Amino acid sequence: MLDIKLIEHRTEEVKAKLNRRGDIINLIPLLKLIKTRKQIIHKLQNDQEKRNNESNLLSHTNNSIINTKRLLLKKLNQNIKKNKLYKQQLEKDIFYILLKLPNIPLDEVPSGYSQTENKEIKKIGNPKKFSFKIKDHVKLGKSIGGIDFKRASKISGSRFTFLKGPIAKLNHALLQYFLNFHNNYGDEELATPLIVKKNAMINSGHLPKFKKDVFEIKYKRNEYYLIPTAEVSLINYYANEILDSTQLPIRFYSYTPCFRAEAGAAGKDTHGLIRQHQFEKVEMVRFAKSKQAIYELNLMVERVSKMLIELELPHNIICLCTGDLGFTAQKTIDIEVWLPGQNSYREISSCSICGDFQARRAKIRYRNKSTDKKSNLNFVVTLNGSGLPLGRTLVAILENHQNSDGSINIPKVLQPFMNGLQKIK
Repeated sequence: MLDIKLIEHRTEEVKAKLNRRGDIINLIPLLKLIKTRKQIIHKLQNDQEKRNNESNLLSHTNNSIINTKRLLLKKLNQNIKKNKLYKQQLEKDIFYILLKLPNIPLDEVPSGYSQTENKEIKKIGNPKKFSFKIKDHVKLGKSIGGIDFKRASKISGSRFTFLKGPIAKLNHALLQYFLNFHNNYGDEELATPLIVKKNAMINSGHLPKFKKDVFEIKYKRNEYYLIPTAEVSLINYYANEILDSTQLPIRFYSYTPCFRAEAGAAGKDTHGLIRQHQFEKVEMVRFAKSKQAIYELNLMVERVSKMLIELELPHNIICLCTGDLGFTAQKTIDIEVWLPGQNSYREISSCSICGDFQARRAKIRYRNKSTDKKSNLNFVVTLNGSGLPLGRTLVAILENHQNSDGSINIPKVLQPFMNGLQKIK
């Protein structure tokens, strides 16, 4: 959520920066509501002051005009009650508009309106040249007998999968590798809830923007949601809390299944394991001061790249342009892995700075240890990044490490988690 004071006092600047995303943002309705709210607050203060004065005078008033005073007090009370309700409605309307406004891109983010205008930062590793006709992960998985879409569809519908035998074991090996990797850097692992309340989804920025893309659960007249990413649970861990500045940065990671309805995904690539309704992922989330944000972003990107290097997977590092940024992001670095079966690079991780956008929604602040003055409270900066998704990493391993006989070479870093197995046949 954007700072309402920033919008009010630097309107043209905010508008210009939001328009860099490629959408025409109209702030006039919001500014009108803010102005009206100020007027109502002023009326409330005047009427409350007048009511207090009249109440104090009532005991010293002659009997002949007591009734007149009482009528005046009654009218003031009615006005106060009416304007309080009006103020509450105005605040709801303002809040709802703010929820729909995306985050402001950092000035350093390249301008552009589509992924074709993203900026390549670095290319790491070269795609392997095969001397035989390659297969994509779907054909490889079926030939090994390790991926079963048909029976999963019978049970759950399209875009669900059974992983079997050696592929299931490889998937589990990946998970153990990811968790060990992050643990070795000293980050704190959290096992999080998979079902969250509506407010948690609002705080993380997934509602109302992505209402059609999430799985909703109705239970005892309450709204709950299956998490689309561990980011939702992790961001809300400190909701409505004040942290000590010495705690920052805080670095969490979490493994969870993720659930995405993605009602708007028609026409997108839904082939095989690329875009599933249910998938697994290790997510990184960080809480920091604003001056720490870029450093923390770069650390996350370096970590993802190192894992892909150890898995022997060629990849690109891309800075997204303003038009390709996610709703909550100020800046995003995408890591794209090479997929031979598609003859292209595909996004495998997005690492983003969200500024205080999520923290304002979730009311997560920090205080300098040297003072306890309320005026010195600041909103934390949040960051998130995939580190990594199991499904897409599995796709990349199958396709990049395939052999002419259909077998798959297991990367050396995964072999200890596969009881030393070097190849899947």
